[in-house]
Amino acid sequence: MAPPIITPDGSPVQGPLGMLARAAWQVLLAAGAASLALGIAVFAWPRETLLVVGVLFGLYLLLIGIVQLVAAFGTHATTAMRVLAFISGAICVLLGLLCFRSAAQSLLLLALWIGIGWLFRGITQLAAAISDPLMPARGWQAFAGAANTLAGVLLMVWPVGSITALTVLAGCWLLILGVVEIATALRIRGQAKQIPSGV
Repeated sequence: MAPPIITPDGSPVQGPLGMLARAAWQVLLAAGAASLALGIAVFAWPRETLLVVGVLFGLYLLLIGIVQLVAAFGTHATTAMRVLAFISGAICVLLGLLCFRSAAQSLLLLALWIGIGWLFRGITQLAAAISDPLMPARGWQAFAGAANTLAGVLLMVWPVGSITALTVLAGCWLLILGVVEIATALRIRGQAKQIPSGV
């Protein structure tokens, strides 16, 4: 191993690879700590977490609605597309405002929104897997499509209970992700110390 490169003040010179490794483990450690904190918050305050999610969903709908309303007055689209954009934008703004009026309504809308999305995705995946015999991992695609379809139906039939279950799953996932990211960051830190100075 080459001797370390020393600066006039006596500290070793850190090269670009060493600086990148140091920044990588610090960012990963911060992300892991944030995931862990969010996971703990979900379990400590489940009701409040759902309320925050409902408010964020309301903000999302409001923002999307405003963007679509602005796009409706653009000259780049046909008249029919502008009318559709205006109607869609107005509905999103209205739904977004309803979310701020009642936390229960925002959670109901969020569950229905996710349910409809999963339902359409599942039907599309299932149809693609059935119609294309040459599709790679066709069986898995069909299984994923059926699972997405079932999950979408469950969310639409039992919205509030499903959202609560999703919140618990999200909390578990955040805790696991946080622990894995922190462990990975500490491992990267250990390997970063072995990088020679100047590299």
